[in-house]
Amino acid sequence: MIFELIFLFSAGFFGGVLNSIAGGGSFITFPALLFVGVPPISANATNTFSSCAGYLSGTYVFKDELYAHKKELPKLIILSLIGGVIGAWLLLQTPELLFQEAIPWLFLAATVLFIFGGNINANLKRLSSRHQHASAFGAFLLGLILLGVCIYGGFFNAGLGIISLSYLALAGYTNINAMNGMKLLISSVVSLVAITLFIYDGVIAWHEGIIVLVGSLAGGYVAAHISKRLSQQYVRAFVIVTSCGITAYFFINTYVN
Repeated sequence: MIFELIFLFSAGFFGGVLNSIAGGGSFITFPALLFVGVPPISANATNTFSSCAGYLSGTYVFKDELYAHKKELPKLIILSLIGGVIGAWLLLQTPELLFQEAIPWLFLAATVLFIFGGNINANLKRLSSRHQHASAFGAFLLGLILLGVCIYGGFFNAGLGIISLSYLALAGYTNINAMNGMKLLISSVVSLVAITLFIYDGVIAWHEGIIVLVGSLAGGYVAAHISKRLSQQYVRAFVIVTSCGITAYFFINTYVN
């Protein structure tokens, strides 16, 4: 019991640090929940619950940047609500064994996005700068892409922030602070509506989730004070190595053993 408490708090703490500095905290917290015996779908739902407080507090920090784009926010919120509901519903309809087999592929997708997300965003910004005046059809396609991003987030939380930034770059946003605020708003709305469904279905492991949540809040608080002294390059390298190792482990554990 004591080991589990310390282990989950530590996972939440380091996950909170990573989320605050470089992203990728779910590469730590989700496997930790699986390790202590939380079933895969419940671990995924619990990880979404544990991460949500960080999204909400981050959104508040960027409230001024969000206010500057208040006309675009209703569309973001509505599509995030719809996508989050669909994604969470799909997760709850997925058989446990099937989801367990999908975990390596979901981690692989999140890892690839984390590694190449910066390059993807840069290329999308160049593309969007050439097409400042989107047609009605282009706006419709952008809406579909955002809906797809939010469905992914409701189904599997890891990597949602990176995909959201890619969408915002494609949509033509260039102010990184505004983009971070919108990213956190999307993550907050998707997570809140998904958590509502998860609570109704009773799949959240509250004891484990609250421990990870407290650890994440502590890690985020500490990271806010030490982030200027840490090299984001080294932190990012650590996340990449960790995510690759975890992805390889789940492939081996799922398809070899």
